[in-house]
Amino acid sequence: MRKDYAAFFISLFLSRLADQILLFIVPLVVFQTTNSASCAGLAFFVESLPRYLAFPVCGALCDKFSPVRILHISQVYRALLCVVAVGFYAMFGGLAWLVMLSALCGVLTTQGIMAREVLMPHIFQHYSYTKTLSYSQIADQTGLVLGPLVAALLLEVWAWHWVVLWVAGLFVLADVSMRVWQRLSRITLEVFEQHQDIWLQPLRVAFGHIREQAELKKIIALAVGVNLIVGVTMATSAAMVIGQFGAGKDAYAGLQAAGAVTTIVILFFLARVALPMRVLGGLGYSMIAVGGLFSALSPGLAGYLVGFLLVVGFDKMFNVYMRSIRQRVIPARDFGKTVGVMTLLNNLSQPLAGLLVAGLAAPLGMQGVILMLAALTAVLGVGVWWLSEARGGVSVGS
Repeated sequence: MRKDYAAFFISLFLSRLADQILLFIVPLVVFQTTNSASCAGLAFFVESLPRYLAFPVCGALCDKFSPVRILHISQVYRALLCVVAVGFYAMFGGLAWLVMLSALCGVLTTQGIMAREVLMPHIFQHYSYTKTLSYSQIADQTGLVLGPLVAALLLEVWAWHWVVLWVAGLFVLADVSMRVWQRLSRITLEVFEQHQDIWLQPLRVAFGHIREQAELKKIIALAVGVNLIVGVTMATSAAMVIGQFGAGKDAYAGLQAAGAVTTIVILFFLARVALPMRVLGGLGYSMIAVGGLFSALSPGLAGYLVGFLLVVGFDKMFNVYMRSIRQRVIPARDFGKTVGVMTLLNNLSQPLAGLLVAGLAAPLGMQGVILMLAALTAVLGVGVWWLSEARGGVSVGS
């Protein structure tokens, strides 16, 4: 592999590893402190909503300014926020600083994700976009594999605020690796003239593309269904493993790692085998819905593991499908702003799932909430397929 490609992937891996450690420790620390699934679900809602609301603005910024510069800002300021949050905790105490840190870092993570999304088609021009997505997500998922394991190991030795300082160091290393890539790379990005407004005008342009393109409307609807299951799985996994099934936090870390390993296996397969878009979309969506049903109906940890692995593994298959369609349909000059709006619409169902867990876990039980959302996802998928067939339009996996 070329040195500049390696530096780019290392930066992606380190950034993802640091972000995943934060995502891992927030619901875990909140649940262990409060012993409340509702509090853990509420914490997930608070930490996840800002990162999704930020997508339209971050996408517009990536069309207007250098995505490389935006990526540097994302990584440096996340490191700084980690140090500031630990400082406030040392002075005032409380878990609120951890949740607030994760929420603010989530916005900067969104900024980094959008910058990389705009950069990747220009960096890996020798590969197909599907293969590029697969390889980049392998680096991303490797961070997911190690994130829970590293977090669990560090939490065995130190309190959470010391772990956050380690996270700050990882963000710094990610930025150093990005600067190495920038020095080695010979990429020249095409610059498009943009409107001065980064608020309303980008939204008008983005919604115009969504309104005109049937494929974009279809993948938004399907992504909403996918993220209902992904969101409820993320919001309840700690409470399910530790509370419902009586396992420890090491088992929880192992579950997260197993999910990431499953995802990497699927992504390696996609990088080497060219599947039709119809198969990517249909298989990915249906397996996620089935995984949600397994998680909801399983009486023990083994069955829950099967459902969890189906959800997190095939989520990335669907993600490759969705991003391939976006790359093909959206004009390059409007790519950032349109993907930003689409990602917001796609992912609002994730924090909504966390909010539903917070409100309904007590009367329905966690598995009751998962079952309700799995059924809704299945109905949504069938509805999208039926409308597509009835209108004679583009199929789910066109």
